[in-house]
Amino acid sequence: MTEEGDVSETVTMPPMRPVDVAAREGSEAAVGESVFDISGLTVRYGSNVAIKDVNVQIQKNLITAVIGPSGCGKSTFIRCLNRMNDTVSSFNLDGKLLFHGVDLYGDNVEPIEVRRRIGMVFQKPNPFPKSIYDNIAFGPRMLGMKKDLDERVERVLRHAALWEEVKDRLKENALGLSGGQQQRLCIARALAVEPDVILMDEPASALDPISTTRIEDLIGELKRDYTIAIVTHNMQQAARVADMTAFFSVEVREDGKGRHGILVEYDLTTKIFTNPGDKRTEDYVTGRFG
Repeated sequence: MTEEGDVSETVTMPPMRPVDVAAREGSEAAVGESVFDISGLTVRYGSNVAIKDVNVQIQKNLITAVIGPSGCGKSTFIRCLNRMNDTVSSFNLDGKLLFHGVDLYGDNVEPIEVRRRIGMVFQKPNPFPKSIYDNIAFGPRMLGMKKDLDERVERVLRHAALWEEVKDRLKENALGLSGGQQQRLCIARALAVEPDVILMDEPASALDPISTTRIEDLIGELKRDYTIAIVTHNMQQAARVADMTAFFSVEVREDGKGRHGILVEYDLTTKIFTNPGDKRTEDYVTGRFG
């Protein structure tokens, strides 16, 4: 994706100061219920450390943006939240990742149930080569949620702002939809199994500006009912849609023979973009690197 969302280097930033913990605790976005409580999260693929010692809380019914330069582990991080990395044979995780107080990587936790409760929408729309209706109905059918299926399909398509465009085409192949429509269909498909959280990995990066705007508007509407975490390279997008922003960057290993991602700063989006507490964040959001 292009860097057109980046802010110019000439933007003046207020003087840096340490993060004001008291102010954060008193803000509306900082006092909600924690959905994810993550401590000491380190991820390895084989001997390669991808992200190291991430500590963060993600709160209910807020939109959290995850930003940072390429290679800093943003997608690795978000895929840990619903155990999508389990499919990678070399994946290994240390630390604690609690979801409503339950350790997602505990021995008695079923990954399929985790992915039902925590849905994922990917960078490229990936509808099944089935009808629009069957794309939505697939998950509920697999999970035995077959009661009132027609009503469920209509409800989630309306929630994804797609019903009026496809209500007369439900039996048509979903691959015939436009890119933006396909992505909204994938969001509706995720909603159909009644998740608590929706994860989005650059959901608009492959879309045109009009479709991107519709996706962003939809994300804003969905937060009334869902907790949302979104990875984006577009900093203007993060500033537009997110309540909280986590800035990841890359740290070179002490022996100089490798690098890994780290969480540099996590705070209110307005603060991250106007008065960050770390020089590295300031340099990134003003376009000095990344």
